[in-house]
Amino acid sequence: MRSISTILGLAFASLALGQGYPNQPIRLISPWPPGGSVDITARLVADPMASALGGKIYIENRAGASGNIGMEAAARSKPDGYTLVINTIPLVTNMSLFDKLTWDPLRDFTAVGMVSTSPHLLVVPPKSAAHSVAELLTLARANPGKLTYASAGVGTTFHFCAEMFKDDTHTYILHVPYRGGGPALQDTLGGQVDMSFPNLAAALPHVKAGTLRALAITSRKRSPLLPDVPTLDESGLKGFEFTQWQAVLAPAGTSPEIVARLNAALNAALHNRDLLQKFEAQAMEPLVATPDETRRFVAAELERYTRVIKARKITAE
Repeated sequence: MRSISTILGLAFASLALGQGYPNQPIRLISPWPPGGSVDITARLVADPMASALGGKIYIENRAGASGNIGMEAAARSKPDGYTLVINTIPLVTNMSLFDKLTWDPLRDFTAVGMVSTSPHLLVVPPKSAAHSVAELLTLARANPGKLTYASAGVGTTFHFCAEMFKDDTHTYILHVPYRGGGPALQDTLGGQVDMSFPNLAAALPHVKAGTLRALAITSRKRSPLLPDVPTLDESGLKGFEFTQWQAVLAPAGTSPEIVARLNAALNAALHNRDLLQKFEAQAMEPLVATPDETRRFVAAELERYTRVIKARKITAE
């Protein structure tokens, strides 16, 4: 991803085109319920993006079917720049998880830009015998199928992060899916399962309190929030990276001039000091990108997750 100054310079150069836009409120669809990570991100970015754009943006929650209801609504909307959608990893996993998906992340959408990224943690209960990734792998390999990990459900980021970990380490660790991240984290705290891969924001208070032990972080670099926790790459899983990212898209056919205005406003918002402080409180980092960089990122992630889903034989519940 390029520096924000370079991207803003390129984007604002095209703002003279389509100066009449926007002349009505813009709908930003969150295909998830209120209070979730996507919804929180949408609400954090909407106001500074609207201010940079010189218009208004409101959030519409269209939850259901693992994000498919909201994504279909966005895909079928008029490509006039007044409907956007924000989504995370299900944007690229649902094609492989659902047989009759009515939308395609590349065919039916135009990339506007990236928003944020946040890592996950590999955590174990405080009474675990594992104090490092190496020790955990020794336990897993000595007891194939006996260790367990909790997830927030099939197809969630918890689940995919763990399956990528298993794929890279060639270990057999039993998946225990829960109905949401809260219950999964609670049973990890209580020791009912041996490990979990929650996002950093959810796990951080428990790690700080000593009620969870963090063995590694899933990003390519350490987090300033937990500077003593090594990355999985540092722990022997060379090249391992898993982050929960967010991207904004518009319906396919939206004009390049409008996309350029939206991208410029989004990237200006990601330079807003107040927003950056709010992101930090959520253990998120801004991810600045052009529309083309965003499309290439989504395409690469689509290929990556398709491979994992097929290799691990993951199916939707």
